[in-house]
Parts: sequence; C-alpha cells; structure tokens
Amino acid sequence: MDSVTQAALGATIGGVVLGRRLGRRAILFGAVLGTLPDLDVVIDYGDAVANVTQHRGFSHSLFVLAGLATALALLSRWLTPWRDIGAGRWLAFFGLCLLTHPLLDALTAYGTQIWWPLTVRPSAEPLVFIIDPFFSLPLLIGIIIAMFTGNGRRAPTRGLTLSCVYLLAALGAKSLVEHRLEPVLAERGLISAPRMVQPTPFNILLWRATIVEGDRYHESLIGVLDGGQPPYLETFSRGAELEPVAMGSAAGKRLDWFAGPFLRYDTATLENRQVLMATDLRLGFPGFQPFNFALAERQSDRWQPLATTRQLPAGEGDRRGAMRHLVERMFAPDVGFCLSDHIASHWVERVPPRCG
Repeated sequence: MDSVTQAALGATIGGVVLGRRLGRRAILFGAVLGTLPDLDVVIDYGDAVANVTQHRGFSHSLFVLAGLATALALLSRWLTPWRDIGAGRWLAFFGLCLLTHPLLDALTAYGTQIWWPLTVRPSAEPLVFIIDPFFSLPLLIGIIIAMFTGNGRRAPTRGLTLSCVYLLAALGAKSLVEHRLEPVLAERGLISAPRMVQPTPFNILLWRATIVEGDRYHESLIGVLDGGQPPYLETFSRGAELEPVAMGSAAGKRLDWFAGPFLRYDTATLENRQVLMATDLRLGFPGFQPFNFALAERQSDRWQPLATTRQLPAGEGDRRGAMRHLVERMFAPDVGFCLSDHIASHWVERVPPRCG
C-alpha cells in the first residue's frame, strides 16, 4: 500500500494498543513504525530491475521484523520512562505496528518478500488496489479525531474495525467474481492456467482477471454488480518469442522470478537503439503499465544483455477517459468498456463482438 496508508495503519494500531497509556504519543510512535519498512526505497541498487525487485525485500521480512520488534520491546521495557508497561504490551505494540505493514502489502498485486531470506516467489494475494481511499479513510479519520481529543484509543479502534470490515468485504467480492469467472475458464480449458484476480483502481466493485496461456494472455473485467452477465475474455499476444532472449540475462531471470509468467515482451527504441523491453502485466492498468524494463540491446544481428537495465515510461493514453469508463463499467455491465481500446492494436489477438 501507499506510505500514507501504512503510516495511518501503524498509528491506528499504536493507538489501539497503547493509546490509553500514552495518548497521542502512541499514535505518533505507531506512525513512524508503520512507515519504517518502506525506507528501503532510499537504497539504490544501481539497476532498474534490481530496484523494483529488491523493494519489499529484507525490510518486509516477517523474520526480520519479528526480531526487530522483540529487540525494541525489550529496550523499551527497561530504557523508557514507561517502565510500568509490561514487556508483553510493548511486544504487541512493536510487533503489530511492524508486521501488519508487509501483511497489508501482500494483499496487493506488487509482490512482497515476507519470507525473506528464503528464495520463494514474493507473496501477492490482491484484495485491495495499491491505493484505496475506502480502506485508508477510516484509519485517517480515527487518528485525526484521536489527535484532537487526546483519547488515543477509542476513535482508532473504530477506524481499524471499519477498515477490517472493508477487507472482509473485499474478500467476499473477490470470491464472487472468481466464482463467475470459473465457468468461462472451464469452457476455454484454462482452469489450471496461471491467473491473477485483482481490484481495479481505488475500489472493490470492479475486478480485473489476467490469465496466461502460453504465448498469449487473456484479460477480463468482472463487476460485483454484473448480476447474470457472464464475463468475457479479451486475448492478447505476450511476445513470447522474445522470452528466451530476456531469460538469457540475470536481470531477465530476476524479473521472471518476481513477476512469474505475467510478463509481456516487445522491442522499443531507446536513444536510437533497438532494445528488448519486458512489461509487468500485473501492475498498473492495461495500457498504462508503469513497470517496463529495457533488458537487452540489438547489436548487428544479436541481442546483448544491458550492463544496467533501465525503466521505460508508461504508455501515454487518455487516463482520465479510461478512469471515467471504468466508473461507468463498475455500475453498468453492458456499458461496453473494453481493455483492448487502451492497448496497442498489434497486441490484440481476439476480442468479443461487443468490443468490435
């Protein structure tokens, strides 16, 4: 999630756990702890792929943060003026403020290395978009009220309760859209194909499904309010013929580990050079994906891995128009909004008649 939400979550938990004892200070301390894991963004690994795939790494490890929480709890028990607060209460304060950060991040599509240093793929079980005001606002309102009133516990508790209810609603919405998607996938023989179902920007009423099938992938928008309207799939090329070139470099293999099969490959021109570009299909929105990486350069008739990968800009489409159509699609399944309208035509392989 975004840093403001993470700070608000830490502040809220701080108020819930120690607000009665420390008042406003519990909220301020919690906000700092809630933001702490994201300080890894200041580390520059000197390479675009490394910067993206190392983010949410060691600083988001449950092992690392549990150890840090334990050390801080012991130090606070003996070195702070509030020695009447027991070690268990301190451990709950530090542990919850720190550990909820990566756990919330794991509920987005980005991928969080909660089991670092184990070499498993990052965890990503999307329930919320990376920025969701409906989750964040109850937390922010709760801590603002607490800061004004001086009661560090009551309002944050209510805000946290509302945000947790929202996550439960998101889980129910995701289960519903996955249930609607299953018959379509079964009909196409895609039940076992890699898929990711995630909310579209800033809401949990409209969901996007991405399904990878070999050298192509399928996209579908499925709304909670669609009723009996069955989902439909739009099919796009994945540029898989370029995948072996990408996998010939360490950066390409690292990106494959990070994003799994949800990668598309293409060529682009960078400073009058032809480069191989990989796009993470999970992040952003079709046509506006921000994570595009130059991995290799064409030299004569051969591809050579770049010594340092570079991140390329996202597509420049009509973002406001796309967002407006998304809102319309959210409440009207027959509005005819198609993802292929925002993706370059050379990628499009198959669209249903309603997109024609």
